[in-house]
Amino acid sequence: MPKWLRALALPVVAFALVASACGSDDNSGSGSSTSASGGGEGCSSDIRVAVALDVGGLGDNGFNDLSKIGLDKAISDGLICQDNTKFLEANSDGTNLDENTQALAEDGYDVVIGTGYAFSPGINAIAPDYPDTTFGIVDGFATCGTACKLDNDAEAIPNVADLTFQEEQGSFLVGVAAALKAQELNCDTVGFLGGQTVPLIEKFQAGFEAGVAEIDKGITVNVEYIGDTTKAFDNPTEGEAISNKLYDDGACIIYHAAGDSGNGLFKAAAAQQKIAIGVDSDQHEVVSADQAKWIMTSMIKRVDTAVFDTIKEVADGSFKGGFEVFGLDTEGISYATSNPDLMGQDIVDQVEAYKQKILDGDIKVPTEPESS
Repeated sequence: MPKWLRALALPVVAFALVASACGSDDNSGSGSSTSASGGGEGCSSDIRVAVALDVGGLGDNGFNDLSKIGLDKAISDGLICQDNTKFLEANSDGTNLDENTQALAEDGYDVVIGTGYAFSPGINAIAPDYPDTTFGIVDGFATCGTACKLDNDAEAIPNVADLTFQEEQGSFLVGVAAALKAQELNCDTVGFLGGQTVPLIEKFQAGFEAGVAEIDKGITVNVEYIGDTTKAFDNPTEGEAISNKLYDDGACIIYHAAGDSGNGLFKAAAAQQKIAIGVDSDQHEVVSADQAKWIMTSMIKRVDTAVFDTIKEVADGSFKGGFEVFGLDTEGISYATSNPDLMGQDIVDQVEAYKQKILDGDIKVPTEPESS
């Protein structure tokens, strides 16, 4: 089996178990888009778009917020009208994701975006029943089909797009930055805080470890994961506790790929006055001032671009479905330079040099940790 299929196998199994455990929890929230500009009076588009959020919901300073930003950009650019949009929050366990997406499709939305790979099995199952609905899945694997033990192959669901990212590339670059800063601090240990133990998050780990090793193989990367269910992405209290442990065990810098749980890292960093690296958005720009000064950089994953592009493709009739990949070459992956006090120009210059090596094909970043 090729490596990319092996990477998808575990999420399929994990979320089959989640789906089978689905109960009657009714804590989901819903609402219309709250964009303040565009798509108002004079908007003539009749395309209806809905975003189903993953666990953690709005306010996670990352993944879900970026999905909302992509929706709001489509509104402000006049591709869709604000009154024709909606988002749905997941419950705390993430057990109503399938229920949410089916409800949106049943309500007649033309575009339904699921913001997380956990939406993949459910959308794969229902997509043939809603041929007039376009589905986009951030980090999705729905079109992997029966090879991933799903009901329908890609040919049966041409209305589905899996919006995937080369997270390992950006993680490599922030790993380079972390190692360079650790050398400045005469520190020989950094940390990685993962959310759920699944291959997707291991891509972040693999890239980070490879970037650190590229600079200094003598620097140890201590790795901790929060849990083995989707709750791991919505537990900032545990994220803070594990981050404190990593710092106490010698890490001078911690990189997280833990969703809303990563906000706990920033609390720990501020309390211990040690360095953190964010993920998905430029988290230096969205946290409190006392936390922001400890965020050296963030691995930026342009979920907003993926959401916007999907809406635009439907609007202009160019939607093709299948796997869409966003990486350094398409600027779907990048890193933040908004904190020059920690991310000095000398570090940026070296990170840029490694970025070019990846783009030139001189460095192929691993997608699996060496220990896996």
